[in-house]
Amino acid sequence: MHKQKRDVTERAYTHGYQKGVNRKSKDLCPHQSKETRTAWLNGWRTGREDQWDGMSGTAGVGRNPMT
Repeated sequence: MHKQKRDVTERAYTHGYQKGVNRKSKDLCPHQSKETRTAWLNGWRTGREDQWDGMSGTAGVGRNPMT
């Protein structure tokens, strides 16, 4: 059985979330299309909020970036 690839916007969100939690700049967004760029920036914002709330490192291990 073949693995089905995740949605492009879901991957963009997850990558943006990871950058946000790791205190990276939102200027690092690699996407040009509006849809994926928006998903990446939404993930980045959520990641920054979680980092500010102390959800980074071991405290954020159980955090699902898609919730």
